[in-house]
Amino acid sequence: MSEVRVNPGDSFELALKRFNRKVQQDGILSEARRRSHYESPQARRKRKAEAQSRRRRRTRQTN
Repeated sequence: MSEVRVNPGDSFELALKRFNRKVQQDGILSEARRRSHYESPQARRKRKAEAQSRRRRRTRQTN
């Protein structure tokens, strides 16, 4: 759980920015989007394999 302490004198906007940055770094929103629908183990393996092949193609192109 992301937690941001608000110091006395901090504006609401500053606290909100820090909270949003913390949530982004922790990957909470991306995980929530990923879990919003059930993904079967087979689909998960297929998605990961496709991502890995894309990464390999990119590294081959740069070398």
